[in-house]
Amino acid sequence: MIEKRRLPFFYGWVVVAVAFVTMGIGVNTRTAFSLLFPPILAEFGWDRAVTAGAFSVGFLVATAYVPFLGMAMDRYGPRVMIPIGIVITSLGLALAPLTSRPWHLHVTLGALVGGGSIFMTYIGHSLFLPHWFVRRRGLAIGVAFSGVGIGSIVLFPWLGRLIAASGWRAACWALVILLLVVLLPLNLTLPRRRPEDVGLAADGDAVPGGTGRVSADNVVDRAWTSVDWTLGRAMRTARFWWLFVGFFAALAAWYMVQAHQTKYLLDVGFDRERAALALGVVGLAGIVGQIALGWLSDRVGREWAWTLGGLGFAVCYATLLLLPTHPSAGLLYLMVTSQGLLGYGLASVFGAIPAEIFQGRRYGTIFGTLNLGANAGAAFGPWVAGAIYDRTGTYTPAWLLAIGACALSIAAIWLAAPRRVRAVAGRVKSDVAAAR
Repeated sequence: MIEKRRLPFFYGWVVVAVAFVTMGIGVNTRTAFSLLFPPILAEFGWDRAVTAGAFSVGFLVATAYVPFLGMAMDRYGPRVMIPIGIVITSLGLALAPLTSRPWHLHVTLGALVGGGSIFMTYIGHSLFLPHWFVRRRGLAIGVAFSGVGIGSIVLFPWLGRLIAASGWRAACWALVILLLVVLLPLNLTLPRRRPEDVGLAADGDAVPGGTGRVSADNVVDRAWTSVDWTLGRAMRTARFWWLFVGFFAALAAWYMVQAHQTKYLLDVGFDRERAALALGVVGLAGIVGQIALGWLSDRVGREWAWTLGGLGFAVCYATLLLLPTHPSAGLLYLMVTSQGLLGYGLASVFGAIPAEIFQGRRYGTIFGTLNLGANAGAAFGPWVAGAIYDRTGTYTPAWLLAIGACALSIAAIWLAAPRRVRAVAGRVKSDVAAAR
């Protein structure tokens, strides 16, 4: 048995740095569908629900991947699984320019790009990043995920200009090159999936003779944490299903606006360049939001960070409701900053919350199965918004539905109550003392 020693400061942050770059390109490759959506509609004249359905198909395929991805990540780690996702996504982007029928789009930008990208996005990274940090878990994940913001502010304006100059097919090929030249080599050198695999202990974890600030004393419910959690045991608890509901509702709200935002802004009178810039500003605000809410969650608890994220999306949708009658730059930037600064902060605790509750050898399998709910929500949101628009000629009912989803998600995470299982670093003294 390898003896554990205290994790060197820089080692865990190497894992975070690789994740930062991978998220910056990988997540935004999928999100770029919002920029490809208008020119594809203009070229083929398909219904919005049919066209946006490609985005939903991607999440349905990803939903089928996720439980197996969790088990595979537990067994093989990110060095194997993330490159597989890069290759699948690149294949979809390379085939997308051949599209001439809706099902072509559903297979390429949907099943291959949307499905394959799950390996290198929030879910894929949440399967192993929480293992590397305890005391600074929220901050570390927030920093890694903030790469999405950097990537969006760089990639989206560039892709917008490329689409305007050379068409959406050229944008697909550009993304293929980026994935294969930058991400594939980088992830083939990714460190192992757990610090224990290289004889280290997670930052802040307790080891014999170590000085970690957070140890087993951050446990609030010792009976709960003493269970060797398997998927079957987890599914027999109410907490598992509250997480399932919370993830479904949050991801439905998140991806409903992400898929339809650019087209909606064009419909209410903004030009293409402003709409593309708005998508980038969301990601830029998300840089601050994910780091800040991740740090805050280490201080006051995961539930409060999730609540602020849900409120951010609710404000975003309320602003979208006002834009048709008040299409001002001020409301536009209120919409994108609330979405990015607060809403995107959900990502920093997305993996941390189930890790607090079901931490253990089978965490990847449990988390992967929970993401059946998350991906079902991500597939449902874009599709139902498109279907509502096709039937009513307006997005208003969809935006109201999304506000309700935000409220449901916040309530579900409070009912799951990770704070009652393990205390975050900022709450160790008070919470554990109260429990005793």
